[in-house]
Amino acid sequence: MDQKLTEISSIGEFGLIDRITREFPLVNASSLLGAGDDAAVMRYADTDVLVTTDMLLEGVHFDLTYVPLKHLGYKSAVVNFSDIYAMNGTPRQIVVSLGISSRFAVEHIDALYDGLRTACQAYGVDLVGGDTTSSRQGLVISVTCIGDSPSDRIVYRSGAKDTDLICVSGDLGAAYMGLQLLEREKIASAGEKDFVPKFDGKEYLVERQLKPEARRDIIATLAGAGIKPTAMMDISDGLSSELLHICRASHTGCRVYEDRIPIDYQTAVMAEELGMNLVTAALNGGEDYELLFTVPLSDHEKIKNLPGIKVIGHITKESLGCALVTRDGNEMQLRAQGFNHMAPSSTDASYPATAESEETAG
Repeated sequence: MDQKLTEISSIGEFGLIDRITREFPLVNASSLLGAGDDAAVMRYADTDVLVTTDMLLEGVHFDLTYVPLKHLGYKSAVVNFSDIYAMNGTPRQIVVSLGISSRFAVEHIDALYDGLRTACQAYGVDLVGGDTTSSRQGLVISVTCIGDSPSDRIVYRSGAKDTDLICVSGDLGAAYMGLQLLEREKIASAGEKDFVPKFDGKEYLVERQLKPEARRDIIATLAGAGIKPTAMMDISDGLSSELLHICRASHTGCRVYEDRIPIDYQTAVMAEELGMNLVTAALNGGEDYELLFTVPLSDHEKIKNLPGIKVIGHITKESLGCALVTRDGNEMQLRAQGFNHMAPSSTDASYPATAESEETAG
């Protein structure tokens, strides 16, 4: 027998807010007062405050056909944590606002906040407030994350210098291949009553798409090795897009080597199965939430053997432009073909753009 769902209107906005925030105990000393008043209260001393925000729209950034609400809650928090880590900071608090359509019940919002709570517990972050409102366009999630860092430890996009090494954490392209796999199985399930998706041997790809992790471990590894990056970003819209952002902000060029881009075996298998170009997927897929950063050439001995980090190229003078060096030694202009949030086709969601966007080199 199906569980009877509770209409949100039966408990009201304030009843819903109390229900979804009461199991978020505060764990950071900077969090003086969380949800429950007109504003949260936070106190930071001798440190710089970092703030980032991200909005996710149903039908644009996620598809509830195959994205469980608990996973969605977890991901919506983690992608904001990732932005704070990309500044070499520590996330401390989040504020979550929702636009909820009438098709969602209280239990659906419970599941979403279960994911948010799991993320907050895993990363030591406090939920300190938010807002809820009705939506005519499905589910809308807006998360703002507040973090901190000593001023001399913050890393910007604009600090890369000629001869710096370009490094990435983890592997690339898996989240995009996970999306392709989920979309394929969604199409295959149409009209099937007891459909069982074929994820065997590809679980890593699905996890990378549905449950990404922010790389705080890499931040800790770098600090432990005495390395402060000169520039850094997280990879949300694709390696090529993010690298071009760094080069533009730093007024530099770059060379990235095709044979050094880290790619997982499952990603390679899936690309072959779908007849897709593997390197293109790794460069432009996005949603990997790995860290892309540059370090001085003098740190080569420190960085080369650190676990989970790979040197994939180097920064050049701006006049040399931005290029991918292929396996046969040819150079191809690096272009940003990752997800363009403002493109006309972006109503179709989470799909990296196939045409060149305005984010191009040169």
